Amino acid sequence: MWEEEIGGTGKKEERSGETEGTPEKTSVSDYRAESGRTGHTDARDERQYSAWESRYQRQPSPEPDNRTPWEEAPYRSRRRKRSGPLFLIIAVLLIVGISVFIRYSLVNGTPWQPYGSLPSLPFVTSPSSGQQEETTGQTTVERAPVGDGTTLTISSPPGKALTIQDVYREVSPSVVSIMGTLPDATAYGTGIIMSADGYVITNYHVIEGSSAVTVTLQDDEEFDAKLVGGDAQTDLAVLKIDSENLPAAKFGDSGALVVGDSVYAIGNPLGVELKGTLTDGIISAINRDIYVDGRTMTLLQTNAALNSGNSGGPLINVYGQIIGINTIKMSSYSSTIEGLGFAIPISSAKPIIDELIAKGYISGRSAIGITVSDLSDTAAAFYKNVRGAYVESVDTRSNAYKAGMRQGDIITVVNGVEIQSVDDLYAAKEDCGVGDTISVTVYRNGKYLDFEIVLMDASDLS
Repeated sequence: MWEEEIGGTGKKEERSGETEGTPEKTSVSDYRAESGRTGHTDARDERQYSAWESRYQRQPSPEPDNRTPWEEAPYRSRRRKRSGPLFLIIAVLLIVGISVFIRYSLVNGTPWQPYGSLPSLPFVTSPSSGQQEETTGQTTVERAPVGDGTTLTISSPPGKALTIQDVYREVSPSVVSIMGTLPDATAYGTGIIMSADGYVITNYHVIEGSSAVTVTLQDDEEFDAKLVGGDAQTDLAVLKIDSENLPAAKFGDSGALVVGDSVYAIGNPLGVELKGTLTDGIISAINRDIYVDGRTMTLLQTNAALNSGNSGGPLINVYGQIIGINTIKMSSYSSTIEGLGFAIPISSAKPIIDELIAKGYISGRSAIGITVSDLSDTAAAFYKNVRGAYVESVDTRSNAYKAGMRQGDIITVVNGVEIQSVDDLYAAKEDCGVGDTISVTVYRNGKYLDFEIVLMDASDLS
């Protein structure tokens, strides 16, 4: 029931069964009849009817809907038919996206780093691609002859320091650009001419995984380089180009450095477009232990600006002598970090370089024969929260392959030690030598498998 006062008569109409709608009055006469008034229509009636008509505007009643509940209007049916393919496409794209994301997470939970870049710590666990390679088998650059008796010579400093301009004029001709050809990318770095007959020193991570390497001199002359030898553990490599009378660099004693000594860096930050860039700074620390890829490297720390592309370039003293090989920069994705660069002391690099030139490899380095990476939290959840080192690849020549280890395995235990990361794996086998047997447990397809693996000499897999 609802009541509504009509016009100015004071009379109220009661309507039953209606909750909304319009009173059924279509003329002034109808209005007069209901209100009890008779006789002629006067101006008052006209005014009251007009007021009523404006308040109750007659609306046409909608056509009755005789469709059954499960029937839809034709236009709605057509919309559903058009949207079906769209939903299917979205579903397919979503599945593909999830698959790609899981695959990326399996490889590494850390952000991507460009090949050949100066590695950043502590957030990037590998110098090049985020993967940690235990063998050097993927580098297929043509090999150069070894054993010609060439060695790196370290000289005492001359009596007089040079100006920064003189340092640049003397050293920059000995600094070269390095370009490595990778399966799906190009690596850029810096190198140092060690001898007039074409030996060039650089970081191993600059040429790691390359099938060919090009060396470009300061005057833009290019050479196809051959690989004399490389060592991933010390991040050093020696190349050879076919040339004579090259401007060889001079090398100084890094052991004579003290904190506060002025130093300079020359290199190709961010690529060849900025080649020959000079930066300066000081020695910030000596014998700084930096944990890299499961091993400790003892390095020189400097605040001279180093960036991607400086890898393998020289750190120079005030006498124009090379006293370090730039290799690592500290950076963060969540905050700004500047002035934290690191270089391999030339005094500790010399025996490695000499052995690479003599034999092409460093002997006595034990290897499992696998490439591994850390599992991200997302990937660990995908594997029911299994933690360990994810096996990216297994060298088919290795004892690990012969024992049954395969790509996709997750190493969880080595010699009874639980493995949570790649660093744990390196630490677990750190004291094991060539020929030692290690016990390895892996997770594969919901099961745990045990292997006994005899460690090999890394040189046998290079």
